[in-house]
Amino acid sequence: MRSISKFIIALSASLAMGAAVAGETPQEQRHDLMEHVGDAAKAVGQMLKGEAPFDAETAMQSFQTWHEAAGKFGELFPEGTETGYDTRAKAAIWTDREGFEAALQAFSDAVDEAIAAAPQDLDALNAAAGPVFKKCKACHEDYRTEED
Repeated sequence: MRSISKFIIALSASLAMGAAVAGETPQEQRHDLMEHVGDAAKAVGQMLKGEAPFDAETAMQSFQTWHEAAGKFGELFPEGTETGYDTRAKAAIWTDREGFEAALQAFSDAVDEAIAAAPQDLDALNAAAGPVFKKCKACHEDYRTEED
């Protein structure tokens, strides 16, 4: 029993260290987080476009990824992180912080509604995910620069 406890403690420490190294700067962390959000969006988008069969579990996993991102994303834009790591963040994030926070809240609210809807078919997925995608697009238009 004692060796199991030591193993759990060592594993926990190892996982915590790995998470810290995964993205050391806020710019890296927000990039990594948005990659996960994008992967989740791709999975839902493929279902909506008929490129993948509807899968309620995948949809809910995507919604959960978005929910977790919504809870973390705002804190990854502290003063002093306007540049670096090829960030595409617009200055408006810092000059219009209230607007940015409102956009993040709107995204979070849309995600919570999608989770509550728990879609069980493609039409329900479209109805649940549509507002989330609209909030993503609006935030990107206002707070993210275009790719070069």
